[in-house]
Amino acid sequence: MSGGAQLSVTDMRQATRHPVNIPVIGEHRIQGDVMLQITNISTTGFMAEGAVVVGRGERLTIRLPHVGRIEAFAVWTAGERSGFQFERIIRQEDFAQMIHSLQPNPRLRAKR
Repeated sequence: MSGGAQLSVTDMRQATRHPVNIPVIGEHRIQGDVMLQITNISTTGFMAEGAVVVGRGERLTIRLPHVGRIEAFAVWTAGERSGFQFERIIRQEDFAQMIHSLQPNPRLRAKR
């Protein structure tokens, strides 16, 4: 039996990560609802902090502003931090709107 998820999105860790502070509720198939604090996000994934015990390849479904529900797979875990890869790449327009709405400091917003 092979372990882990068969991800359709290639590993694109060169994607620009944006620092954020987003509390979200993740839906896990065994643990149910779990609280996460997303600390950085890109179009391909995110890093979260929280006492979530997930194994590599396990799935969470989260809801993001301007994106909606999206599934993510655990790629790594270290203590209370976890890295997730989205099951699909977020469209650039939706991602830009999401970051714009989440970034309260106008000086840190990307220029449009």
